[in-house]
Amino acid sequence: MTKTSTRSKQQPTSICVSDAPRELRIGLVGYGFMGRAHANAVHQVAHFFGKNSPNRRVPVLQAVCGRDAEKLSEFAKTWSARSTETDWRKLVARSDVDAVDICTPNDSHMEIALACVKHGKMILCEKPLALDGKQGTAMVRAVEKAKLPNLVWYNYRFLPAVTLAKNIVDAGELGKVFHYRANFLQDWTISADLPQGGTGLWRLDAKVAGSGVTGDLLAHCIDTARWINGDITEVSAMTETFIKSRVHTATGKQQPVKIDDACAFLARFKNGSMAVFESTRYARGHKALYTFEINGEHKSLAWDLHDLNRLSYFDHSVNGDRRGWSSIHCTDGDHPYAGNWWVPGLGLGYEHSFVHGLHEFLNSLESPKAERRFADFRHALGTQFVCDAVLEAARTRRWTRVKQARV
Repeated sequence: MTKTSTRSKQQPTSICVSDAPRELRIGLVGYGFMGRAHANAVHQVAHFFGKNSPNRRVPVLQAVCGRDAEKLSEFAKTWSARSTETDWRKLVARSDVDAVDICTPNDSHMEIALACVKHGKMILCEKPLALDGKQGTAMVRAVEKAKLPNLVWYNYRFLPAVTLAKNIVDAGELGKVFHYRANFLQDWTISADLPQGGTGLWRLDAKVAGSGVTGDLLAHCIDTARWINGDITEVSAMTETFIKSRVHTATGKQQPVKIDDACAFLARFKNGSMAVFESTRYARGHKALYTFEINGEHKSLAWDLHDLNRLSYFDHSVNGDRRGWSSIHCTDGDHPYAGNWWVPGLGLGYEHSFVHGLHEFLNSLESPKAERRFADFRHALGTQFVCDAVLEAARTRRWTRVKQARV
């Protein structure tokens, strides 16, 4: 006779639907380099920054949009997008999309963003905000009137070492700030055979990009500087276009190049400090050298994207025989964001900055009155106004006042 066990069979654990976190259904417009970076953030953020909170939204890639159906299908499979669209207007109008992530060239940012406002969608927009301050102003007015949550993807501020620099300055540890200097150097456009326009090369076409290194690279430097050190009030600049004409992919003919290949500018901050900024795509040997340094009354800070987990730190209060630059390896649990990832000592990379940015955006949805650590449309408009002033100063060869983002 077989003995029957009185022990009940173990049942699989189930989650009540009512207890499941609410989704933030994202529609991604664009599947290029930035589309991949953003899709990765959507998939990773809940794994490392999930919270047991009824107000916490969990982002999902609800739909992705692109013009090439074959490439779009491949992207959707790779990144587990639930659906696809080949017309961004249809994606924006969908009732099952809560937020639209704009990863398109700069000339389309305003049109897509205003359509999002019309359909009541939250907006996450690649930088720079727009082609210029005029477009950016219209975007800010629309999104703020509609009271829609919004973010602009200035991602470098979310690297642990950069955020630590912000925290140190906010704590007043530097004392009076005297100097800020930054550069962003690349070398990928030196060849005269490189065409302008089209996929991958739209950054060389002024009609699509708005500007060259000023809006593409210096905008990052300006955002970080304004976030850490406050508003920039006036600038003096020079720009150069080294190759005056290139074949345009749309016509196959030589056309004038109207973007800036290189830009250097001086600036003054509202707090009285001075600044030097430089960017170029003609610095042979540099692929993405982004650095900044801040010199204060008591301390100095410096950071280099090539060694992005380290913040260089100088403290004048240390005894003279031991005084010197030290290196803070920003991977410990005490450092911003780092404690959510691996064990101390294991570094993070470029892609993690987007995860952190999306995490901060989700925090703002969960706690609307909490401090915002990300650039929203209004802050990004302030950066756009600095870019506009830099280009105007270079054109007129005069010091130019920067319009402040009060619209």
